[in-house]
Amino acid sequence: MPVAIALHVLAAVIWVGGMFFAYMAMRPAAASIEPAIRLPLWSRTFGRFFPWVWVSVIALPASGYWMISDAFGGMAHTSLRINIMQTLGIIMIMIYLHVFFAPYRRLNRAIAAGDFTAAASQLAQIRRLIGINLLLGLATIIVATAGRYWR
Repeated sequence: MPVAIALHVLAAVIWVGGMFFAYMAMRPAAASIEPAIRLPLWSRTFGRFFPWVWVSVIALPASGYWMISDAFGGMAHTSLRINIMQTLGIIMIMIYLHVFFAPYRRLNRAIAAGDFTAAASQLAQIRRLIGINLLLGLATIIVATAGRYWR
C-alpha cells in the first residue's frame, strides 16, 4: 500500500503542479513575448511536460485501483469520496487526451506552417482546457485530503 500511495501522490503532484506552474506562472510571463517566439516556446514546453502527464495518466488510475483493491476489497466497498476522485480523474484524463490529440497537434502543425494566428487560437483552446483541468485537479486534491473528514 505505501508504494501505491507514493506513486499516486507523485503522479498527482507532477500533473497538477505542472498545470499550476503553466497556468499561473508561465502563461502570464510569456504573454508579452511576440507570437513567433511565444508559440514555439509553448509547443516545446508541452513537448517536455506531456510525457510526464502520460506517466501520470497511467500511474494515477493504476495506483488508484490498486489501492481500491487492497484497502477496500473492490469498488463495492468504496466511499463517495473515492467515487468523486475517480470521476474527476476520468474527466481530467479525457480532457488531457483531447488536448494532446487535437489542439496540441493542431498547434504544432500551425507553427510548422508559420500560421501564428491559427497556432494562437489552438494555444487559447489549450489554455482554457488546462484551466478546467487545473480546477478539477485542485478539487480532487481537496476531496482526497479533506474529504476523509467530511461527515
